[in-house]
Amino acid sequence: MLSEDLLDGANAAAAFIGVKPRVIYHLAEGGHLPVIRKGRRLYFRKTELEAAFSSQAA
Repeated sequence: MLSEDLLDGANAAAAFIGVKPRVIYHLAEGGHLPVIRKGRRLYFRKTELEAAFSSQAA
């Protein structure tokens, strides 16, 4: 389900991946990380974060 796949905010995404929130902001601003923007809120999909960070590790 989509609601189970969404993370609300950079802090949640950072905790999920294991990095600092500033890293998430930097990657999202640079277009290196898929993000959904609703106004000033940022939402991240767990599946997309896993795919982005697993491809960087390889």
